[in-house]
Amino acid sequence: MPRAPRRRAIRLVIAVLLTITNLGGAAVVFALAAFVVPLPGGDENRVRLLNLAVLAAYVPSAVVVGTVWGVRRQGRIDSWLTENRPATDQEKTALLKTPDFYAWMHIALWGAASLLFGAINAPSHVGRAALVVVIVAITGVTVAALSFLIVERRIRPITRAALASGLPARRKAGHVSVRVTMAWLLGTGAAASGLMLSGLMAIVLGDDATTFDQLGATMISLGAVIILVGGLVTFLAARATADPIRALRKGFDRVGRGKLKTWVDIDDGTEIGELQAGFNDMVAGLREREQLRDLFGRHVGVDVARAAVAGGVQLGGEVREVTVLFVDVMGSTTMATELDPTEVVTLLNRFFDVVIDVVHTHGGWINKFEGDAALAIWGAPVEVADRNARALAAARVLSERLRAEVPEIAAGVGISGGPVVSGNVGSADRYEYTVIGDPVNEAARLTSVAKEHPERCVANAALLSEADSEAGNWIEREPLTVRGRTTETRIAVPRA
Repeated sequence: MPRAPRRRAIRLVIAVLLTITNLGGAAVVFALAAFVVPLPGGDENRVRLLNLAVLAAYVPSAVVVGTVWGVRRQGRIDSWLTENRPATDQEKTALLKTPDFYAWMHIALWGAASLLFGAINAPSHVGRAALVVVIVAITGVTVAALSFLIVERRIRPITRAALASGLPARRKAGHVSVRVTMAWLLGTGAAASGLMLSGLMAIVLGDDATTFDQLGATMISLGAVIILVGGLVTFLAARATADPIRALRKGFDRVGRGKLKTWVDIDDGTEIGELQAGFNDMVAGLREREQLRDLFGRHVGVDVARAAVAGGVQLGGEVREVTVLFVDVMGSTTMATELDPTEVVTLLNRFFDVVIDVVHTHGGWINKFEGDAALAIWGAPVEVADRNARALAAARVLSERLRAEVPEIAAGVGISGGPVVSGNVGSADRYEYTVIGDPVNEAARLTSVAKEHPERCVANAALLSEADSEAGNWIEREPLTVRGRTTETRIAVPRA
């Protein structure tokens, strides 16, 4: 949000630019009226001096009146800056109408000038007076167009601050087409109309003293003014439209590169301002979706989240060959009774940090956390090459790291493998991706066995046959019958 000194600087720049614009317009009017208008009648030097004297008195007065008028109005609509608060909808609407105010103010002041100069030239020659009225009026319209574009551009820092909290709820948005059309009408169309009226009046109201040379000089002079001023007004109008569109294009480029913290300033009162606000709303929605997808991925796993986003969610499952790792904390009941709940959570988070890091490093997927236990899968929801070797290596490294990094906790690790049914289980309103099958049960049983072995890690030895070089890091022990089984299971533990 601009501070008060910035606001004063903006006012000063506007006052200086508008003063220069009005002085330039006054100089053009005097030059055309005194030296170009092809209706000499009367004492030219006397009329010329009279016009110059009135001009010298009127212009400073009009500049002072316009400056005071504009500053007082501006002070009423940007008081929120000094009060360090968001602008109200009424203040936002008034701020967006500021360029219109300055344009109409200039039309009023220059309209009064046209009547004044017409009155002082009428006694010498009616034709001259009519032409002067036209020249002053057309110049005033052109200056009003320039003032609109200058003010609109210079107050944009304040407009950005005001509209940072959004567009006003009830407002009548301007139109880009109206801005461009009015720029042409006021900058070129009005001046061209003045050119035609000057020629018409020279013919209808002129006298025999009017020559084709004088008429030609008038046409050339007014034509040059039309080209220069009309070009300037058109350029400013084009910039007023092109600058925010350029900022939007850069914003879209940043969003396309994944930078979802992108934000564009709202500083336009036309449909472009609505487009800027819509862009910010769109990016906010994308940012929220990305956060939800990130949270979704953290809860169910990146691969499951990606599959759900790509193909939707279907209840049911498919048979897959997987390798399962189950890790469970020993003595969790005692830990829960002896430690404060927050200490238990902190300790378990350290424990699971190691589990997640090891599993992900070895290409596995954490299927679920069950209190103080975790289930990891290789082979679902996506295929994993060398799943047995990866799972066995993960189990071995996990046992070592848990002893080194979380010595307060002892845990058993069990590994098994085989066919399971994997898929979404639940209802359309609440479901989870899981794996169901004998390998899951066996891994949990082997975890209980591991708690009784010094290595704290036991695997079904059948996995070693498809574990390549990782098999050399394991050694078989005596077969045993795990709980819930009637036949013996070959087991293996990491080599010492």
